[in-house]
Amino acid sequence: MADQKRLFLLDAYALIFRGYYALIKNPRINSKGMDTSAIMGFMNSLFDVIKREKPDHLAVCFDKGGSQERTELFPEYKANRDETPDAIRIAVPYIHQILEAMHIPSVVLEGWEADDIIGTLAKQAEKEDYKVFMVTPDKDFGQLVSENIFMYRPARMGNGIEIWGIPEIQKRFGVERPEQVIDYLGMMGDASDNIPGLPGVGDKTAKKFLEQFGSMENLLANTDQLKGKMKEKVEANAELGLLSKKLATICVDCDVTFDAKDYEMSVPDSEKVQTIFEELEFRRLKDQFIKIFSEEPQETATPTSSQPSVATKPQEAGSGQFSLFGGDPNTVAGTIKDSNSRKTIADVAHVYQSIAPGMAMKLFVQNLLKQTSVCFDTETTGIDPLTAELVGIAFSWEATKGFYIPFPEAKEEAQELIEQLRPFFESQSIEKIGQNLKYDIKVLDKYGVKVKGKFFDTMLAHYLINPDMRHNMDVLSETYLNYTPVSITELIGKKGKNQLSMRDVPLEKQTEYAVEDADITFQLAQQFRPELAAAKTEDLFNDMEIPLLHVLADMELEGINLDKEFLNSLSEELTNDIASLEKKIYEAAGEEFNIGSPKQLGEILFDKMKLVDKPKKTKTGQYSTAEDVLSYLAKDHEIIQNVLDYRGLAKLKSTYVDALPLQVEERTGRVHTDYMQTVAATGRLSSNNPNLQNIPIRTERGRQVRKAFIPRDENHTLLAADYSQIELRIIAALSEETTMIEAFKNGEDIHASTAARVFNVPLEEVTREQRSNAKTVNFGIIYGVSAFGLSNQTDLSRSEAKELIETYYKTYPKLRNYMGEQIDFARDNGYVQTVLGRRRYLKNINGSNAIVRGAAERNAVNAPIQGSAADIIKLAMINIHKRLSEGNYTSKMLLQVHDELVFDVYNPEMDKLKAMVKAEMENAYTLAVPLDVELGTGVNWLEAH
Repeated sequence: MADQKRLFLLDAYALIFRGYYALIKNPRINSKGMDTSAIMGFMNSLFDVIKREKPDHLAVCFDKGGSQERTELFPEYKANRDETPDAIRIAVPYIHQILEAMHIPSVVLEGWEADDIIGTLAKQAEKEDYKVFMVTPDKDFGQLVSENIFMYRPARMGNGIEIWGIPEIQKRFGVERPEQVIDYLGMMGDASDNIPGLPGVGDKTAKKFLEQFGSMENLLANTDQLKGKMKEKVEANAELGLLSKKLATICVDCDVTFDAKDYEMSVPDSEKVQTIFEELEFRRLKDQFIKIFSEEPQETATPTSSQPSVATKPQEAGSGQFSLFGGDPNTVAGTIKDSNSRKTIADVAHVYQSIAPGMAMKLFVQNLLKQTSVCFDTETTGIDPLTAELVGIAFSWEATKGFYIPFPEAKEEAQELIEQLRPFFESQSIEKIGQNLKYDIKVLDKYGVKVKGKFFDTMLAHYLINPDMRHNMDVLSETYLNYTPVSITELIGKKGKNQLSMRDVPLEKQTEYAVEDADITFQLAQQFRPELAAAKTEDLFNDMEIPLLHVLADMELEGINLDKEFLNSLSEELTNDIASLEKKIYEAAGEEFNIGSPKQLGEILFDKMKLVDKPKKTKTGQYSTAEDVLSYLAKDHEIIQNVLDYRGLAKLKSTYVDALPLQVEERTGRVHTDYMQTVAATGRLSSNNPNLQNIPIRTERGRQVRKAFIPRDENHTLLAADYSQIELRIIAALSEETTMIEAFKNGEDIHASTAARVFNVPLEEVTREQRSNAKTVNFGIIYGVSAFGLSNQTDLSRSEAKELIETYYKTYPKLRNYMGEQIDFARDNGYVQTVLGRRRYLKNINGSNAIVRGAAERNAVNAPIQGSAADIIKLAMINIHKRLSEGNYTSKMLLQVHDELVFDVYNPEMDKLKAMVKAEMENAYTLAVPLDVELGTGVNWLEAH
């Protein structure tokens, strides 16, 4: 009914945390040095609700002391949460003051969570014929939704709000009734609250169970209908499931009472509010406050039907306001924009057009070739560049404008079209802009096109500007341009059998989607150029990351040959070895059980066999059978060593031996990994599909996998070139540790040299054990190894390990000074950097949480070392690639794995290539310590290593 009163209940801490983290990249620090981000973030949300909805009744609900009932049931409830940031702890008293001055009630109840308070008030208000809106991003509130209770929640990336009624809950959680959300949460658990759930049950399985059984209790009563491991898991964890459901249940009868008069919106104490805002230096919020509460009442924007619709775009807001739940999207590169709403294609005047064949195409190419800088973006039939075919290419060289050229499916016609564009792609004078240009380069390679000229890749640029943030275009657009692009799923649907190909999408929508991407990427490039300059990373971008993009594209296109027959035989051997270990484990245990089940394994080892007096337990109360726990016990118990061996072989078989043959590309007959430049914050490359950097090399069986990688043919041999102890050489050089530098210059075995000094024995008398312990310290010191950690990695006792570390620092005093200086530099500047200026930002280096701060301090020490090693091998790769190209070598560079490069060498070029590779790698960068490269050759990768 139209005059039904409305109550808005705000989940205080959920909005405070969300507001704080939305502003974390650009925190609000006032002139007193106070971080006011959390207060501002919450007030933005509150003002947005008031301005949008003009509510009749409103209250803000706070947690206090956590849930006593849930903690008594399960002590580990919410135990995994990080310490509350200082800015939020400071914020809460101010928020209470502001609410008091605005005459908005704060509802707090000791020992209860805001969820319970909101649940209780919502149900009481519903009985008094109120329409209730629970303002929160927390999905748990879905269980409370009814005909008159709704979730008023943020849409993705702050793009307005969504109102969830019964239909939305049914669709989101796959339930018939909202109260089944409790069963859903109980089944799949909730990592944020440390609710365990049923092991192995995720979103899809929980929805499937609800559809089949309707509730947790009914599922547990009918486990005979389940199969295999899932049946075992559910039955073994029935009590855990019921506990999880209870933990997920929001209480609706806690000791609070809804009193309509108390929650009525009333005139605030304007003077008090403005005084607090002036103290906090909230000039814009003060202006907003004055504007909001001086406006005449307006008709509400909230739907009045019994089932509200979902808001797909935010409503327009006044100048200078901020977007609900999205933090402060108006702050882009220090400039405050006028509108608070994230824009979409419907909000922006744009000119996007497709180009027809013939004269239109001819005129377009003429205009294209006159440009000096152009963004292009390929649209293809799939995400694998080696198999994907062109559907179209979009171009943009002016903001909000662009063009789209659709490609025919017929390959000959597509090739004819690409020939018309070849002059652009091969022009040395036109800069090419793109997002993940390596993909486009590889797609165009299949059409015989080599993209040339200067490059600007927005993904790589942002990686240098903010390495710890995500770098996909949608996030960058929303963060830096305040603009939400069209989602690919809107065009082709979600992944699955019903997903369309881009060829199935109407031309008009193809054009809009593709050109929008090119337009956004073009604008992002203009945004990032000055930011690269400000961070002093322009040279790193232009001289390293962009040239490396070409190198990696060539390596990925080349791929490497694989001996599938060898892997098949190795798979059979592993099957037999696994079966043998399984038999030994069963014999030692006295019964058969599921070795892969942590619960069953823990019960065998610690309940039945009683191998440890006080075994470690997980937060869910089960025995821990984690790798580090078992490794510590393995030397004393053969069954545990057998379990570890069993796990290692099973993983090796499934992840590599059986998987690699399936990843051979049909067209080339080779394996083509994908090197990613923007994943590791240190600057190291990562390998994917398949991941060739994680193949185990410390075990004999793991090393055997490398035998499967072979040369192109009998006229080629694999060459492996590996930097020797590069990280130790870098830390010696950076710390200017004279003793260590001299050892390297003299060609000494650095681990034996270190052992001789710390154990005070002549170099020739160093034992194997002493060298091993020194080696562990040498590498561990970079990562801040503790006495406990060193003790676990060696046969040393805790006190012996502590003494060894102290002796090590006395032996190398400059090394310890360097580590302290790096931490001090990070505290003063907020980042550390490599020898080539690559920055690693450490936002928690001055935090109050000792654990988090300690991790940042360790990163302050190891990031420059790891990052410098990564930079040096990248330089070597660029220089070697250039020499291979200019020298017209037949040999190819195939792989980069940490500090190693692998080449497929044409046999007549072997001597020449070995000399060239060694020289380029050892002279890639000059340090106070010489770089040393070890070379090996063989008929497979293992033999070459």
